[in-house]
Amino acid sequence: MITQSVYEAAAVLLAKAAARSDARVVVDVHGDWDTATGLYGSRKRRFLAPLTTRVSRFSVRRADAVRTISGFTTERVRREGVEPVSVFPAYVDFTTFLERPPLPPPERSRALFVGVLERYKNVDGLADAWRLAAPRVPETRLLVVGSGRERATIERLVADLPEQTAWEPRVPQAEVARALDESTVLVLPSRSEGLPRIVIEAFCRGRPVIGARAGGIPDIVEDGVNGLLVPGEDPTALAEALVHLLGNRALQEQLAEGALASAAEWLQTPEEYAAHVRELVGRVAGV
Repeated sequence: MITQSVYEAAAVLLAKAAARSDARVVVDVHGDWDTATGLYGSRKRRFLAPLTTRVSRFSVRRADAVRTISGFTTERVRREGVEPVSVFPAYVDFTTFLERPPLPPPERSRALFVGVLERYKNVDGLADAWRLAAPRVPETRLLVVGSGRERATIERLVADLPEQTAWEPRVPQAEVARALDESTVLVLPSRSEGLPRIVIEAFCRGRPVIGARAGGIPDIVEDGVNGLLVPGEDPTALAEALVHLLGNRALQEQLAEGALASAAEWLQTPEEYAAHVRELVGRVAGV
């Protein structure tokens, strides 16, 4: 059995013990399990952290095998004394982002954030950074796409900078592709990420990324090649990167080319993904 999270794996392992089954259990690790209680949802969830940490470690250590999706998730598992049997990203259908040729960066510079408005996305840091950056690049704009518990942070930002900030709580996937086309750069200041899908989507549209050196973001964003990396939890550094990129057309075009060239590394067909899973199952089952 292949489980999609450490929490599902815990339930399966307990059921396996109760049934006295000899089924092999593989747990997929897609991110840092501490995020679920520390940086997502109600702040009251932090009281569950000791329990969820124990459950997560139980799953990783007791499963027959662990599969990770990035360098970051691999290192997270290794900290528990476990070596992943296999490392490969999840399958994602990027057709919407590949069905037409990418466009050049827009004439008017624009930044874009896409994601849930939760603490792990560092929405507060983004708002602080934009308040610092916006006056220095008055002709630019930030579009925020997403909803969540931190929506009040974005509502205040829009109220403070209505001419330079817009917010769309929900848009269809096709509209995300359009928003990328109309933007110069994707901004991802997250406190934690596994392997951020939105970054690959941005690369497919030839858009560079300004990202935090946190989680799996540095696994995919290469500073000066397909984007810019800034220290996590540093709104001033993020603001400087925004000003630097949004005000430099030559840099925008250079990083856009690098972003588009980087996309292929993270794309896979259903057949390629199936082959990875088949190899994983074969190794765990010993066939």
